[in-house]
Amino acid sequence: MTDKLLFSTFAYQYLADDLLQHNELMKGELQYTKFPDGETYHRIETTVNRRKVVLLGGTIDDENTLELYDLAQGIIHAGADSLEIVIPYFGYSTMEREVKPGEIVKAKNRALLFSALPPCAEANKVYLMDLHSEGLPYYFDRDIRCKHVYCKSIVMDVAKQLGGEEFVLASTDAGRAKWVESLANEMHVKSAFVYKHRFSGHSTEITGVNADVKDKTVIIYDDMIRTGGSLIQAAEAYANAGAKTVYAITTHGLFTNHAIDKIASHGLIQKVICTNTHPNALEQNHPLLEVKSVSNVIFGALN
Repeated sequence: MTDKLLFSTFAYQYLADDLLQHNELMKGELQYTKFPDGETYHRIETTVNRRKVVLLGGTIDDENTLELYDLAQGIIHAGADSLEIVIPYFGYSTMEREVKPGEIVKAKNRALLFSALPPCAEANKVYLMDLHSEGLPYYFDRDIRCKHVYCKSIVMDVAKQLGGEEFVLASTDAGRAKWVESLANEMHVKSAFVYKHRFSGHSTEITGVNADVKDKTVIIYDDMIRTGGSLIQAAEAYANAGAKTVYAITTHGLFTNHAIDKIASHGLIQKVICTNTHPNALEQNHPLLEVKSVSNVIFGALN
């Protein structure tokens, strides 16, 4: 990879700065202004004609989604030879299918939005990280190429730092158990998950743990932490089953509704480690939390 230009949305400038530590990427300059009525102005100040371009941004909300789409359109219109869109956090990833009649599958709509971008001379590419659903890349169509990038190298390194050579890698529920079990097998450690009974969309009860965790270090992995409710429930279940120490690792740290404070107040989890795929992770200022950069993972995927 040589002389690729890197642009980013306003919210992801922090991650762009990390990526620019790699000399093979060059900073693309943007002019950004927000008007009093809420509209935004962008101008691409670096020439992109016949250049290879990487665009970084997350669909963390509708405003950021449109900013990412607008920048992509502008880069393509300005004559870029190729465009690689890196979306560290793909919003609405939990809304990947219709459960109740009439529900709008917004994950698919977002994929179709970016699929509507006109192609550069080379096919447009999209990189998504640690998705909640494995099927999401297949929602992208036309000539766009979509790649699911896994952050397992970070998860494995952190887990070994926390647990040493012997620990139990655990999930918050059976839905994530297969991925956790696969990762545990690769690290030659045991895996575990909790059984859940769901009463409604907002009410669940944990009924048991599937493995022996007594006197063991348990490291819970989940792809995202929002309110922390599922994580706290799982930590309680593992602690009640005799776990000696409980840690948590997540890729996407959203931490809404003071989640990290709630997790800390329960006192069951000794440390939470997440990546910086979502800007919210960097806004937390709590001794319980440690944030790791995904810049090396992204750079490796781009090569």
